[in-house]
Amino acid sequence: MSTLKENYINEVVPQLTKTFNFTNRFQVPKLEKIVLNMGLGEAVTNPKIVDSAAAELALIAGQKPIITRSKKPIANFKLRADLPIGCKVTLRRKKMYDFFDRLVNIALPRVRDFRGISPKAFDGMGNYTLGITEHIIFPEIDYDKTDSIKGLNITIVTSAKNDEEGREFLKLLGMPFKN
Repeated sequence: MSTLKENYINEVVPQLTKTFNFTNRFQVPKLEKIVLNMGLGEAVTNPKIVDSAAAELALIAGQKPIITRSKKPIANFKLRADLPIGCKVTLRRKKMYDFFDRLVNIALPRVRDFRGISPKAFDGMGNYTLGITEHIIFPEIDYDKTDSIKGLNITIVTSAKNDEEGREFLKLLGMPFKN
């Protein structure tokens, strides 16, 4: 069992139970999944960029991503239907906890001028979405071998009922929110 999961069971659950007066341990929020998504607008003109992005996302996540395709044509963006325009990965169980641990303790502190992440990016249901402008903050990515710097969206899905529970839950797991 990962140290983050042990920390969740031994420290986070009792603290959240006390804070929100939960009567049952199944009411305590938990991580359900983490979704990593790379949308690649420049894939319209350069289709090979999707392959390199998929390879880099596989290194970051530890599992093979699926290629996302456009649903309908948009003439203003020169976009045709069924064109590969991104890739995504859904992490669950052990890989999810391992990724969250690496994100909080290794990747986020490597961001230039890092002062914490915004506590306002919750969706009303306790889920948090984080946008990263440079995917090279992850130690698995070799800066010299990347052809371009890509953005990355990370959605952390929790079982929290509202944003307050989700914010407190992620804070106790070690997420570095701004004050």
